[in-house]
Amino acid sequence: MPATATDPRTSRARSWWGWGYADAHPDDAACVELGALLPGTLARPLPLPRIADLPIGSPGVTPPASLAHLVTDDPAARAAHAMGKAYRDVIRALRGRPGRIPDLVARPAADQDVADLLHWAGEHAVAVVPFGGGSSVVGGVEYRGDAHRAVLSLDLTAMDRVLEIDTTGRAALIQAGALGPVLEGQLRPHGLTLRHFPQSFEFSTLGGWLATRAGGHYATVRTHIDDFVQSLRVVTPAGLGTSWRLPASGAGPSPDRLFLGSEGTLGVITEAWMRLQERPRHKASASVAFADFHRALDAVRAVAQADLAPANCRLLDPGEALLSGAAHDGSSVLVLGFESATAPVDDRLRAALELARAHGGRGPAPTADRPAGTEAEADRAVSAWRSAFLRMPYLRDGLARMGAVVETFETAATWDRIPALIDAVRTEVGAAALKATGHQATVNCRLTHVYPDGAAPYFTVAVAGRPGDEVRVWDDIKAAATDVLHRHRATVTHHHAVGRDHRPAYDRQRPEPFALALRAAKHALDPHHVLNPGVLID
Repeated sequence: MPATATDPRTSRARSWWGWGYADAHPDDAACVELGALLPGTLARPLPLPRIADLPIGSPGVTPPASLAHLVTDDPAARAAHAMGKAYRDVIRALRGRPGRIPDLVARPAADQDVADLLHWAGEHAVAVVPFGGGSSVVGGVEYRGDAHRAVLSLDLTAMDRVLEIDTTGRAALIQAGALGPVLEGQLRPHGLTLRHFPQSFEFSTLGGWLATRAGGHYATVRTHIDDFVQSLRVVTPAGLGTSWRLPASGAGPSPDRLFLGSEGTLGVITEAWMRLQERPRHKASASVAFADFHRALDAVRAVAQADLAPANCRLLDPGEALLSGAAHDGSSVLVLGFESATAPVDDRLRAALELARAHGGRGPAPTADRPAGTEAEADRAVSAWRSAFLRMPYLRDGLARMGAVVETFETAATWDRIPALIDAVRTEVGAAALKATGHQATVNCRLTHVYPDGAAPYFTVAVAGRPGDEVRVWDDIKAAATDVLHRHRATVTHHHAVGRDHRPAYDRQRPEPFALALRAAKHALDPHHVLNPGVLID
């Protein structure tokens, strides 16, 4: 494996230390321009890290000959599997402090390979960290600690095929290692789509989405990957299990629910039957500006409770709207979008716009219903937001090179708590960042998903850090944020998962009887406690 893995679909090198493609990162001059937006950042960007400078020692364990063809100890492969893509990971790589690097990387090609690797790992006290695209932003794919003899990163991306398609029932059996574009590329010839598009779509896998209960691009109704699951196939140290493929069932607690969101601690998801859709043929979108953010919140609630089911219903506060280019006059912007495979969606968009205007919204007429795939976009705010959404992780890495601390976190709460929650985050997290750095922070908010009974706010915090001490500043900001969420009874995560970074808050949130059951399940399924230690439970 070369120093940066190459995407076989595009021949573009993947960044081992930061987000996405290596050639998409801001260059030094662009980093300096970004840094100028946050007073107090470095004069020059931190140099790009080199794998040759990392403390990569010899593996602490040697696999048996029967498994050697599945495993590599190549330094570049090990470095690329050492961490996820959170700010905390990026700045540690830039500072040459990546944490414990896995001893080995395995790429199984079949369920039996996974079972054999887990059996060997259990016998030799080797921690196994399941790995898909490596896009975790919560410390979900790295090992922290020293309780195990060695660490094996279990990369599932060789298991990436659509094995079977049921066109009658609109479902497909898909291997868990399929990256988003690989998965959709195999479904496209059949006129079908899973249509689950998280921001990490290019660089994350079906198995990762399932193991973290990932949120997708749908802002309403089918917001999470859970909504598309028919059945799962899971390899555990205690054996292999496959749930029945059913449209619905009331037969006791759901076996799929045990593994959805289990983050590789109970077993390794290797296949899933997933519900599909016809590709959309009708789309319409518009943006609405609001002078008052709290009235915009009321508008979003009205749309969510009107049963209109927009695919996109994202509210940007003034800072987020400015950053994305959706507005430059201090307005908040609501981005609305509707789509359908069967019928025009103009009427639904018009109804949503009427509700928005009734709450003080102002904006252009909606774009005309158009064939899917048409690139023309009449509403520049919608187009600007989409472009900024995909570009944002690269800009974050550019700011990290300037010594800035950039934290993002998301949550969900009921509507009665949302306004006070957002205000408290802005005030208290901003104050914590100022105390930790001596610099004023930018705290922006957007709603990514909305429900009749609540919403999912997503926050971005950016501030000039303390040179060389950025992780400690990040920790202080994270602690302040989780404290606010807990006091307002807002979940520690709506769609980014728990990982290791959210463990303290997750322990406070979950009921203790459920924790007892989870520990018992862990002990039964993983008796040697080698699967992703430290995630969800000890």
